[in-house]
Amino acid sequence: MKVQSGLLKKVHLNVSKRMILFGISSFVFLAILLFLPENVSWEPRVTIGVMVYGVLLWALEPIPLGMTSVLALILLGLLNAAPADTVLSGFASPAVFLIIAGMMIAQGVNQTSLMDRITYTFLARWGNSAKNIFICFFLLMQVQAFFIPATAVRVTLMMPIILAVINAVGAKKGSNFSKLMLVGTAFAGNISGTAILTAAVGNILTIEILQIYTNSTISYFEWFLYAFPIWFLLILIIPWVIWRLFPTEQYSFQLLQQEMKRKKDQLGPLRADEKKCLSILSFTVVLWMTESLHGYHPTIPALLAVVLMAFPRYGFVQWKKTVKVNFDMILLIGATLSLGFALIESGAMDLLASLFATNFILQAFGNPWIALILVIILSQIYHLGVTNVSTAVVTLLPVLIGLSMQTGLDPVVVSFASAITFLFGFILVVETMPNVVVHGTGLIEQKDFYIPGIWGTVISTLVTILVAFTWWKWIGFWP
Repeated sequence: MKVQSGLLKKVHLNVSKRMILFGISSFVFLAILLFLPENVSWEPRVTIGVMVYGVLLWALEPIPLGMTSVLALILLGLLNAAPADTVLSGFASPAVFLIIAGMMIAQGVNQTSLMDRITYTFLARWGNSAKNIFICFFLLMQVQAFFIPATAVRVTLMMPIILAVINAVGAKKGSNFSKLMLVGTAFAGNISGTAILTAAVGNILTIEILQIYTNSTISYFEWFLYAFPIWFLLILIIPWVIWRLFPTEQYSFQLLQQEMKRKKDQLGPLRADEKKCLSILSFTVVLWMTESLHGYHPTIPALLAVVLMAFPRYGFVQWKKTVKVNFDMILLIGATLSLGFALIESGAMDLLASLFATNFILQAFGNPWIALILVIILSQIYHLGVTNVSTAVVTLLPVLIGLSMQTGLDPVVVSFASAITFLFGFILVVETMPNVVVHGTGLIEQKDFYIPGIWGTVISTLVTILVAFTWWKWIGFWP
């Protein structure tokens, strides 16, 4: 009875805390509506208020992420911030369907033994120490980026395997090995979206915004070319830093390695469904890589992959199993995009841009190299406040594009630098979906992210600036 009473008390306190956070966020929303200057008209006033309200609720999470997304849409519509077609326009974006396709592809892959086979093979070969296991999983996350769209989907796919390894060696909550594997998985997920256009939602949103504002775009191959050195350097440096920060306890990995060998042998040769899965994934990647030749948006090959996976007789998974997707994520991306379009439609974006266009900023943007450093640092700081990557991309990139055009800079380069930086959310759990997924296991706390997160932020900032000043200049991407 005492245990039950304690649990009820804990639940009650948790609910009370959530309601307080919701109340504070709601108060800020009402304050914006009431106290913005009188010369700000109703539509931008409401849209800015909803944006701040949404950012607070997404960051503090007093209610589920999907519920916040729906609430933002309701407020935009009820308070006449924008027409209904604008309020719901985000769900017509290719980015939303790429996320849906990515989750469905992951469901299809999960119905085969392919991921298990790859994991068992890695661990059977190199799973004889904590360091080797850590590096194996870190690299495996990078390989997945070629095949599975969206960082959250990849991390969600890997978590059961990571947790199984932690349990197999007997590591407890709070142990350095648990922290190493979980923080490492989150950071590997964040980094994995760097060089592959389809590997992160923020990348696709960046392309969407560039097309809307500048009628320009970046192809799959171009994105890889520009970002590969950043990706490569971070793959080398970040695991080393995490490994040094979490020196692991002594565990015996012999039994784990033997178990992995046994399970690998049990699987036998590649099965028909695994061969079909590999063929479809490879075909999809080829279509993504040759986008500049055929012109298909990356969403089309992803959706085609889903159909091929579930096609009667020739596929390898039942359709009803592929449609079991996370609607919270779909609602989050769609609402974020809708909010971005509402900011444009209502004129709120022009108002926000004017706030940024100070003499200091305009003078700094007059020098392309100072401008680039400023964009990268500003994006890191902005991401700490606007914790959701999609929201950060949709709200800041139009402002940076406007400033670039005012000062004669290339908006494509400025947008690309900012978008890449937004991927590197290491300090706060709520900054990226991989962090959220890992934190959701209950085996790691926010405080465990602070030190590695600060190191990761500093390193990723310096690496991005270094690549911009060298590689981008050599290939003619930046003057």
